[in-house]
Amino acid sequence: MKKDIHPSNYRYVVFKDVSTDDAFLTRSCMNSRETTTWTDGKEYPLIKLEITAHSHPFFTGKMKFVDTAGRIDKFNKKYAKFM
Repeated sequence: MKKDIHPSNYRYVVFKDVSTDDAFLTRSCMNSRETTTWTDGKEYPLIKLEITAHSHPFFTGKMKFVDTAGRIDKFNKKYAKFM
């Protein structure tokens, strides 16, 4: 194995699905300005995600409409004159 190619700042981080409010604790080296308190009473960095296995249609079996940053509204305004 090559030396010094892996990040040295692995730590526990909470990932939260903002659409379902489900969260899970795992190890990561991602940086975050936000923190949250986990069920063990300790404070961990918080990474917010839009889609995880808790909300993805493949894993849930439910189709869910996800509009990120108003993309559909932008499209409708742009092409409204052609409709």
